[in-house]
Amino acid sequence: MIIFDTAPERYNHWKLGFDGPVATLTLDVAEDKGIAPGYKLKLNSYDLGVDIELHDALNRIRFEHPEVRSVVVTSGKSRMFCSGANIYMLGLSSHAWKVNFCKFTNETRNGIEDSSRHSGLKFLAALNGATAGGGYELALACDEIAMIDDRSSAVSLPEVPLLGVLPGTGGLTRLVDKRKVRRDLADVFCTTAEGVRADRARAWKLVDHVGKPQQFNEMVRARALELAAPSDRPGGPGVSLTPLARRADDGGYHYATVEVHLNAAARTAQITVQAPEGQQPATPEAALALGAEWWPLKLARELDDAILLLRHNHLDLGLWLLKTRGSIDAVLGVDAFLQQHGSHWFVRETLGYLRRTLARLEVSSRSLFAIADQGSCFAGTLAELLLAADRSFMLQLPEEDKDAPHIALSALNFGAYPTVSGVTRIAARYCEDEAPVEAARQIMGERLSARGARDLGLVTSTPDDLDWEDEIRLAIEERASLSPDALTGMEASLRFSGRENLATRVFGRLTAWQNWIFIRPNAVGEQGALKVYGTGAKAKFNWERV
Repeated sequence: MIIFDTAPERYNHWKLGFDGPVATLTLDVAEDKGIAPGYKLKLNSYDLGVDIELHDALNRIRFEHPEVRSVVVTSGKSRMFCSGANIYMLGLSSHAWKVNFCKFTNETRNGIEDSSRHSGLKFLAALNGATAGGGYELALACDEIAMIDDRSSAVSLPEVPLLGVLPGTGGLTRLVDKRKVRRDLADVFCTTAEGVRADRARAWKLVDHVGKPQQFNEMVRARALELAAPSDRPGGPGVSLTPLARRADDGGYHYATVEVHLNAAARTAQITVQAPEGQQPATPEAALALGAEWWPLKLARELDDAILLLRHNHLDLGLWLLKTRGSIDAVLGVDAFLQQHGSHWFVRETLGYLRRTLARLEVSSRSLFAIADQGSCFAGTLAELLLAADRSFMLQLPEEDKDAPHIALSALNFGAYPTVSGVTRIAARYCEDEAPVEAARQIMGERLSARGARDLGLVTSTPDDLDWEDEIRLAIEERASLSPDALTGMEASLRFSGRENLATRVFGRLTAWQNWIFIRPNAVGEQGALKVYGTGAKAKFNWERV
């Protein structure tokens, strides 16, 4: 079983250092500490375990070190920054493992860019040696790239000429969308296995700064301080990300705010989120005193963990049923607090964690059904679960029935939690048609019955209590009978209507290109490039273009 919670004292591959406003993340991979047996992580190459540590380290910087304003990402190896994803690991891995690995890796790098946009954190990649494949893709996720000019180190994306695959975690997209590298130069770069050295790399906009070995560290430090200067991160005490209180058994996973029930026979996982209970903080300082026990942060961490565990460990549970329990008023009260104090660094970071977790939900290649029944509280932040679902079902009971479910929207539904496409879920729901979005805005804060929610188009189906169980059962059974491959393609196409951006292009290309290329014999056949790499044999390709 793959788990995703860790802590710096358990890291095998990353070292965290702090010097005033600058944090340094040093990649120093332990060769014999791969997450799975059968390969060594040579040349500072990485696998899923390395990325799990990076994900944790970034959250430690965000929450535990508010004094940090810029982050330097560098290597602890001499003349080697990072050679990318471990090729032997990829050669031994199943198709599902490779795709989930690429997806998690890219989400972590998207998180770097998210923090740069929203959190006052800037990132500088300090390439102190050879940088290839996923190593360069990690650098591309940073705001700026500095490269050592030692006459031997190069940057490269050698996946096409060496492995018969593609830079699967955003390399091609970030080259042209983010760094604005000319298409013909990008073509030369991506088909040149040996890569490009410092001066040409800067001329082609592959890096921003170059420095001779004697001045490199000094240059990196100076530029990191310059990047830190405009940040509004305040310093002061941080929030310790204490270990998750997760209990696992045959029935599922159990947390304080999230309950996951596994049903292998139906191929479903039911995810139930609990609303806040009891008195909630009235000031940011009171929330800060609660730390990782504050409900919104606890929810973000636990839901994120549950999504990752389901995604990687339960491949055949293709339908996730989303439920909520608790008080609508309690959720709306927390939302009002988050809206009012969103500029406070701790509140802002918590909103960021929730934003990234909700975005992870939608790219998990699972069908999502939201079920609003008695006791549910799809309101505000928790209404994002309903809006993220492919279909939503809301029980219709007489208005006078005190157990009739309701939903409600808050200000956070109209900007705080954009999808990966950059639009709100409510705007994506209506394909960015402004009229229904504005109609929904007008009833913000009101408790909507099933009929009201249906009339506004906020839910899919509103069966009464006579038809409720049969309709839910039939919908679940029908979904479970359909091709998982077809559903994954359909859902990915329907969830992100309208505008595209760098993130949607990365995920779209990851889904289409990598899924296809990773099962083609040119890459993974017995004589495919990924299989024969390092053996001295030459790959044999099927030369058809299809």
